[in-house]
This record gives sequence, C-alpha cells and structure tokens, in this order.
Amino acid sequence: MTKALFQSNLPDLELIYRGKVRDVYAIDQDHILIIASDRLSAFDVIMPQPIPGKGEVLTRVANFWFGRTNHLVPNHLSNLSLEQVVSDLTQREAIGDRATIARRLKPLPIEAVVRGYIIGSGWKDYQANGAVCGISLPAGLEQAQKLDQPIFTPATKAEMGDHDENISFQQVQNTIGAELAEKIKALSTQIYSEAADYAKTRGIIIADTKFEFGLDDDDRLHLIDEVLTPDSSRFWPADTYSVGVSPPSFDKQFVRDYLETLDWDKTAPGPDLPKEIILKTAEKYAEAESRLVGST
Repeated sequence: MTKALFQSNLPDLELIYRGKVRDVYAIDQDHILIIASDRLSAFDVIMPQPIPGKGEVLTRVANFWFGRTNHLVPNHLSNLSLEQVVSDLTQREAIGDRATIARRLKPLPIEAVVRGYIIGSGWKDYQANGAVCGISLPAGLEQAQKLDQPIFTPATKAEMGDHDENISFQQVQNTIGAELAEKIKALSTQIYSEAADYAKTRGIIIADTKFEFGLDDDDRLHLIDEVLTPDSSRFWPADTYSVGVSPPSFDKQFVRDYLETLDWDKTAPGPDLPKEIILKTAEKYAEAESRLVGST
C-alpha cells in the first residue's frame, strides 16, 4: 500500500476540479486525468484525515466493473498510461493505483440510482408516503427488505457541500429527453442486476448503487466517473444480512457511526478521526475489494 494521499499535486498539469474525493486534471482536448484521493466525506463534509488506500481500492474496483460492463455500454477509459501523462517518477509513485486516464465526455446532469433493497433515503421516503421518487411500493415493507424488482430512482447531481435530491423519472425526461432517459433507465437496471448477481456469489449484497453517464461528440452514451464501488454503492455482507435492521456495510459506516456520537453540527470543518476508526474503515474498503475482485 502506498502512503495515504489526501491531495494530489501535479504542477505540470492544469487542475480542472477538486471534488470530495477526486482531483481532475486536463491532459489535452480529448483526455483528462482523474485521481481518486484517500479523502473521505461524511454528511457531505470532507474529513481532515485520509483513509489509507481508499483511493486505490476505489480505482481498482471501478476498473474491474468497467471491464465487466463494457459488453453493455462503452466507458470513459482510454488507452493512455500514467507514464505517458505524468513523467515524474516521484509523482507517479505518490499516485499509485489511484489514476484513471479518461476520455473527455459531456456528463449528464443526473445520477442514475438503482435500488434493489429499501434502505437509506429511499426508506425514509417510503415511510413518509409509501413511495420512492414517485414509484409506489407495496405496503408493509420492512427496512432493508429486498424489492420484487430493482427500481430506478434518479437524483440530481449536487454541487460540493450540497445534498443530492431524489427526483422523478418525469423530471429526468424533462431534463435530458424521453428517449435518452428511457435508455439510461433500462441500462442502469440491467447493469445493477448483472452486478448484483455476480456480487452475491462473492458474499456481497449490492443494496443500491448510482451510475453516471456522459455523451461523446456523436451523442453516444458512455459509463463514466466510478462504477459499483464502496463509495457509489451500498455493499452488505450476505452472511449477516437480515430484514428489519440496517445491515453493516463495506464503506465509511464506521466514520458515520462515530460522528453520530459527537456534538457536531455536520458542517465543515469535520472533526478529527481516531486512529482506530481510520484503520477499521480502511480494512472495510480493502475487504470489499478482496471479496469482489479476489485480490487486494
């Protein structure tokens, strides 16, 4: 494992954007460099300390899924290597496995969320009105219960510090057009279903996930950003899953649980994290990769 990377520094490349986790640099007119740092955000606030190895796990897991989904939809990965983009060896060593050299595409302004289980904000919506994103669900569902069929529950893409908001499929159609909306809905559900079936054989339940898509100059749809990682998905260990309670997950749950015990108003700056919370969270990310990919 390389040294934890809170923030990348590549003076020879133009920094386009620094998000909650990812730093994005310009390479040329057709390519960008995306570095998944070890930053962790909880309640939309970036924590002061990184989670060692987290960015590498996210990148390797995403690349694994990009490979397993390219028969369904092309993705943003390019054929360029990090050596071709970053000539300095010290900088490359600091980046480690956190780099993705991607094609420049036009991102669509929605998050394509698919839920196979009723949990999180979907559970809250269901408790309030018996529906999620305008989709009515049967009465009497329990927390974390598996749905008869996965549902497509899109969301807005929030700016830094803001929260994503669930929206209706009609709003997606109004935003990007009916034909493209239908295509994304069908594709997202298919990717989720195939991935969930595979993950189940590895002892992981994918409760829900979010995808992002972009268009090339010919308006061809591509899968972009990250895909089916512990940051973009809710992974549960299948051997301890039970209906009626919120299962443990392979992500930043230990951080969230710790923060809930503090007298903190969930606004920046975030509080310092104890070493044991950092290490336990790093272990969970690594375990997710080990289970899914079969190696670390």
